[in-house]
Amino acid sequence: MTAYLIVDVDDLLQRLETRGVALDIHTVATALLNSAALAAGLKSPADLVAIAVADWNRYRRPSGSAGVSIQQVFAGEGYDLFNVPDRKFVTDALLMHYFSFEEQRVDELIVATTRLDISTLVHRVQTTDRARVRIWGDEPPPDLEDVIFQPLEAILGIPSKTVALYIDFENITISLSEQGYILDIDDLVEGMIKQAQSHGQVIHMAAYAPWGQRGSLAPLTDRTGREVSDEAPSRLARANIDPVFSLPGKNSADMRIAKEVLDDSASIESADVFIIASGDRDFNEVFSAVRSRNKQVIVWGVRGSTSRLVESNPALLVEYVEDFCRLRRHSDALPSYPAVPARVETDLQEPEFRPSQWSSVIFQLDHLLVQRQLEEIGLDDLVRRLIDVRAVPNAARAEDLIAQAAGRGLLIVNPAVRSVTLNRVNPVVEKTLLIRDRIVHRVANTLHVRGWEYVNYGFLLKGIGMDHGLIGPGLNASDTWRSEWVDCLVREGILTRELVPHRHNPEDLVPVIKLADQDGFAGGPHLPGVTEQDVAQMIRRVIVSVEQFTSFRGFAWCPLGSLHRRLRPFDPSTTFQQAVEQLIEVNAVRVEEYENPQSDYRTKGISLVEESPEVRQVVEERNEFIRVLLDLYEQRQPISRMALRSRLDVDEDDLDLWISIMQSENVLKPVPGQSDLYSLFRTHHTVCLVAGDPTDMSHQ
Repeated sequence: MTAYLIVDVDDLLQRLETRGVALDIHTVATALLNSAALAAGLKSPADLVAIAVADWNRYRRPSGSAGVSIQQVFAGEGYDLFNVPDRKFVTDALLMHYFSFEEQRVDELIVATTRLDISTLVHRVQTTDRARVRIWGDEPPPDLEDVIFQPLEAILGIPSKTVALYIDFENITISLSEQGYILDIDDLVEGMIKQAQSHGQVIHMAAYAPWGQRGSLAPLTDRTGREVSDEAPSRLARANIDPVFSLPGKNSADMRIAKEVLDDSASIESADVFIIASGDRDFNEVFSAVRSRNKQVIVWGVRGSTSRLVESNPALLVEYVEDFCRLRRHSDALPSYPAVPARVETDLQEPEFRPSQWSSVIFQLDHLLVQRQLEEIGLDDLVRRLIDVRAVPNAARAEDLIAQAAGRGLLIVNPAVRSVTLNRVNPVVEKTLLIRDRIVHRVANTLHVRGWEYVNYGFLLKGIGMDHGLIGPGLNASDTWRSEWVDCLVREGILTRELVPHRHNPEDLVPVIKLADQDGFAGGPHLPGVTEQDVAQMIRRVIVSVEQFTSFRGFAWCPLGSLHRRLRPFDPSTTFQQAVEQLIEVNAVRVEEYENPQSDYRTKGISLVEESPEVRQVVEERNEFIRVLLDLYEQRQPISRMALRSRLDVDEDDLDLWISIMQSENVLKPVPGQSDLYSLFRTHHTVCLVAGDPTDMSHQ
């Protein structure tokens, strides 16, 4: 019996995070494996072919870090780790790797996913007449007949309680401010949502405050340190928290919340768990009434501001906002505190390195230092700069921000002469400047190479996502991450964003990005990987890869995205992009959108203009190299660098390049345990073509 379990790990982890479910990954992997074996009627999970599908590059742990990685968990349970960096090719990749042979028909296929792209796999897998197909997901996929559907929560034993959240926003923010916390609304909202999700499926969220009444709320900032009190209602609404207006003062919000909680808890479709974010004792009668209706009541408060009557109530679960929201105190950043080690540890624990209030200080100080060609500048100059770019509202706030940055080791301040400079060896400073430099370089390079006036916003995000120089812990994790950094650079005046008419529908406006006209920013640094030699080498790789793909598969074109992924290890920056652009300019390749028989959407592909001199020259160089390999192979001589050097009239760089190309195209394989010794894949399609063998003998 042939049984397969395919687990969409990306989807699974995202679903657990969204639901706020804190399940051990090892428990999840084991539960899926055992449930699949039981459903298939197998004696042991070992009889099951279990495949864990993910973009595994996202889950790499820093070298030397403690703990077990997600890859190790699934591999240790016997799963095949199947890496799919580009989501849109996941179905085709699985089919090609596991289900490409007609004789391998499947008796049991189980797909654990809530996404439709993988679930469509069941249409295309060859199954036996009595095969069973199961989908463990969110809801039954449409247009799939004879498929057994089971909720993924039931398989994993995830509780299905529903949650309603009522936030006395005025009370909570004032209490936090009185305790000395910086009110970062992004961290506050994110922390509250995650904590609510940890108790079940959130079906209702509302925040009560005198929105729009100046001075009624404590000052709210975003991660850049800017005050955003006026934007609070819209930010809450974007997070699916309903901003409900109440009059200023204590009793107004309390009465409104009490009435709505009592009304909602009496409804047949009410939530199982009611969370009330307020430390006031006035809600005690409300708590009792809700509990009498068999509902769980959770109270969120702030230490030092929560009623003792509430804290001592044994029938209530009391949680503190400062425990689950990553809020910082104003005093934490004073220079007298040894904050640098703690900050480094926090950065390592954070999943993403995102823009913050420190980004503005770093960018603006670096701009002044570069512009004036100085090692340090006066503190007053930096204060004025931060005010001019509206990073802070006044000098007092600027001084405080600089002091906090110095306390974290980002800046080096000389109080004797009131001067300041960047601590460029600080990890936060290094990462911040790296991200700026890579993004600015990509914009500048795209404008230069393509001759454009601007870069489409979506096109830029896609390009940043392919930047090989932005790989590391917390970097380049998603389009949201990339968008936040582009928006940050716009706010700092490094890039500019405009709205221009869409080329196909002038009535629609689309966002575009340009370089700001600023000394020190516009040019950007010179980054590695964009020399003429690198581009010339990439041109040869592109031509060889496209020719091999189209020749072997009998296609007229090669998917451009697949080609870039294949050559990404050799593309440290924008080398691939420049190589393709140069080939287009000399009419050696064509890049167009083609009909894809395996997709409903057109696919951007690249095809060779075979009669072009550039293509002919590269193909002939490749053929000459392979003929030398064949000669050594037929004479039973070792294929080594020395042997190749003696038979080829090329310099060392070209020899290294062609050996590398032959390895990446699977023509040559290093001999294990033998340095500088290779074996020839004699039945390789391209080798057979050069040798004049019948094409049906070739393999890829």
